[in-house]
Formats: sequence, structure tokens, C-alpha cells
Amino acid sequence: MKIQKILSVLEEMAPLGYAEDFDNVGLLVGDANAEATGVLVCHDALETVIEEAISKNCNLVVCFHPILFSGLKKITGKNYVERAVIKAIKNDIAIYAVHTALDNHSEGVNKIFCEALGLLNTKVLIPKSNYIKKLVTYTILENVEKLRNALFDAGAGNIGNYENCSFNSKGIGTYMGNEHSSPEIGARFEFVESDEIKIEVTFEKHLETKILKALFSNHVYEEVAYEIYDTQNKHQNIGLGMIGELEKPMSENEFLLFVKYKMQADGIRHSALLGKEIKKVAVLGGSGSFAIKQAISAGADAFLTADLKYHQYYEAENQLILADIGHFESERYTKNYIVEYLRKKILNFAIILSEENTNPVKYL
Repeated sequence: MKIQKILSVLEEMAPLGYAEDFDNVGLLVGDANAEATGVLVCHDALETVIEEAISKNCNLVVCFHPILFSGLKKITGKNYVERAVIKAIKNDIAIYAVHTALDNHSEGVNKIFCEALGLLNTKVLIPKSNYIKKLVTYTILENVEKLRNALFDAGAGNIGNYENCSFNSKGIGTYMGNEHSSPEIGARFEFVESDEIKIEVTFEKHLETKILKALFSNHVYEEVAYEIYDTQNKHQNIGLGMIGELEKPMSENEFLLFVKYKMQADGIRHSALLGKEIKKVAVLGGSGSFAIKQAISAGADAFLTADLKYHQYYEAENQLILADIGHFESERYTKNYIVEYLRKKILNFAIILSEENTNPVKYL
């Protein structure tokens, strides 16, 4: 099996188009056309993890955080990033990162976070903007069903909990072909008025190439008329963070101890306690200080994230509890999810969970 086949499964799990613009996801090191010997899944692709992959005969390392985040101007082995990359290249090991592609997924990092805490009625905290596009095209009645179904099969027409969504309207199309044309209806140099159906469907941005391929492959016209628009709609099922509810309210101290236990955190830093019960909880794995206002607006009693700075605790404004549970801790179950997903999709192949603890933060 080629490494590329495994990468295709990973992109089904976390489409690269879901990633934030600042991120560096996908295949970072290696040859996708090489034969795969095994997959090692980790949180951070450090040098020790590459050594583990070598010892376990895995030539693909799937990591959550990208080891290559910004560009390298030199590769001399002087820092931990360069050493990991050099060792991977020397040993023909590919490195693939998912990061915010899985952060933004409705079943990804923050859903995993919510499930670890048993949160119910979860929804995305910050729905992704500028991600939904709209295709408009025109065809004859005899082609409508075939074309529309092909667009649906390519992923168009999915809106929230509904699929195969479209709007169709009748109208009159006109055209006249030149000497190089081969019209489906009428002849060259003939002015044609034809009954047509206008089809409108929305789709996720990363599917555009696939949608257009379906359009051109299933349309009967020699020249396909179509338009693609950006929409202002937010994608309610894709985005950063999540919010949900505890099955039963807890006191603040009880809640923080519960979180510490469930997320295996060695310490939790938090804002001032407010003397009220915790029921509604917002989460955002990794560095999530940018979402404090959204958590307050959503009515959260507590917001769990990581990497909060001193002055950011004031932003709680006595409206909720901010709790920094640790960056690694907030994402700790992600690699387990990736392993489980790959094992379900790729049978009878070595998918191994890394034994390396790559959390760089230690506590007394």
C-alpha cells in the first residue's frame, strides 16, 4: 500500500481545507508514492518519536502539531525541529500533520474534548466564515436529474443536518453557435431559445475542484454556463471550539477537580471563582484566548482552554470562569482518536499509538 492511500484516508478524516490559513498541515516530509510499512501516530513529531518510528518499522508519522510550522532557512541540526526533519529524511520517514484541519472538524479535537467531559447538546463555538460557496448552472430538463445527483454525490447540497439540498427554477436560455460549435439543440448559426432549468447548490470550499469535475462530466452542453459565488453564511458544523452542557450542574471547585481528573491535568490555573454553579461549558483545545468573548456571548459558565496570559484572566469580567488546563492536556486524546479512525478504515495494517510523552511542560 502506498503512503498516499493512507493520506487520502487522513484527508477524509480532516479535510485540509478546514485548516486555518496560518497553519501548515498535510504532508510535510517524505514521498507519498513510497510503499507504507506502518503508521505511528503522535502528538508532536520530535526526534525521539522519529526514533520510535524507526524501531517499530513505521515509515509514516502522523502528528497533531506540525513539526514544520514556519519556513526553514537552514537545516543544520541546531534545534529540535531541524534534528527531527534530518532524522526523518535520512530514514525515509514521511511526516503528516493534521492540526487545525482536525481542530475545525465537528468530530475533531473539541468534540473529543467535550466527550471526555461528558458534555451534552454540543455545538461549534465559532462557526467558520467564508467557507461556503454557491454554484449556479443551467441545463435542459432531460439532464437535470443526472447532473444534480452527480453534484450531490460530489458533496454539494449539504446544509447542516440536511443533504441533497438545491433550488431549481425554470426559464428560457438563448444561444447561437459559430462555425466551430456543436450544439446539443439546434444547429450552427441558428438562434436557439430553449426551456432550461437553473440549478443552485451550496458546497464547502475545499470541494470546488471535485464539484466542477462532476459538473463538466455530467452536463450535456458543449459549453457549460455556470457561476460560483462566495457566500456570507457561516458554517455551523465547522469551526473552532465547542460549547455544551454538563449532565448535572456542579459547584466551581467540584467542576475544576472533575476537569483535572478527566483531562489528567497536573495543574489548572483559573480566574476568580464567582460562587455559582457550572452547567454550560465552552472548550477550545490548544491556545484559545481569542475566544473568550465568544464564550461569554454564548452564555458559558466556564471556558476551558490553554496558554492564557496574565492580563487575559481579567477578560473573564466576572461573567464566567476561565481555566487554563494546559496545552497538551486539552488535546491529549486527539492522537487516540486518529489511531481509532485509521484502524477502522485501514484493516490488517500496522497503526501504532506512540508511547512517547511529548508534553514539554512539567510541574513540581
